[in-house]
Amino acid sequence: MKRFLYPLSFLGPSVLLLAAFVYLPLIVTFEYSLQHYKLTEPGQDSFVGLLNYLYLLSDKAFQMTLLNNAFILLFVLAVGLVLSIIMGLVLNKKNILTPLLTALIIIPWALPPLINGIIWKFIFFPGYGFLNKLLLLTGIIDEPIAWTSSRLGILVVVSLAVVWRSVPFGAVLVLANLQHIPQEYYDAFYMDGGSPWQAFRRITLPLIAPSLAIIVVTFLSTAVSVFDEIIALSGYRFESQSLEVYTYMTTFNFLDFGTGSAVSYIAMLLSGIIGYFYIRYMKIR
Repeated sequence: MKRFLYPLSFLGPSVLLLAAFVYLPLIVTFEYSLQHYKLTEPGQDSFVGLLNYLYLLSDKAFQMTLLNNAFILLFVLAVGLVLSIIMGLVLNKKNILTPLLTALIIIPWALPPLINGIIWKFIFFPGYGFLNKLLLLTGIIDEPIAWTSSRLGILVVVSLAVVWRSVPFGAVLVLANLQHIPQEYYDAFYMDGGSPWQAFRRITLPLIAPSLAIIVVTFLSTAVSVFDEIIALSGYRFESQSLEVYTYMTTFNFLDFGTGSAVSYIAMLLSGIIGYFYIRYMKIR
């Protein structure tokens, strides 16, 4: 019995921390999501079951938020995956600039998301931001373009900011995978008359598939939980809200803890589905 309890005693602090800061908040949040619970209506709390969830499914603002997240998700996945592969291939080429490029590509990944958002706001500022100044100096445009004045424009810029901070992680994973592919595979393939493009399709792409699966899941999780970039670029504008921003606005601006908790659980469910497939894939590998 003592031999059994001794190792468990080392797990005790971790279990207590998880219980206090993970499991208890999950239970309390789920309880709130089943209630009509607004701080602006004290004394009127009541159990409503799944009505908060049903309300969200019929709410046009929430539907638009889901579409915003879907756009960001597809953009980040498509552009980020391609750029990760390209950057990984570039960094895999041994030359004098490779160490410098590897260090530079880590910078966006190391910066806080809010700082990344501020940088991209400076670039795409509607008046005389960096991009507008560059286009004006080169004579491509005659007057500044309001890049973030429309919903589509904001979503594209937000997606670019998320891609910019996500690609370094993907590129490093691809690079690590590429460095474990034996050169003999390529030598034998070229001796048989294969072209570089065929070598990429038949050797490189299948062998970096494990890294690509991890990158896809990571990018999906990042796109679902995007918050800082949107706040930095557009604040709390209604048309550009993501799930995280919608949750924050509902809970802390409108003080509707019931509906806000329901949104949190929907976002957690989406992240949980992504995490499930990630863990399942890692077990298979």
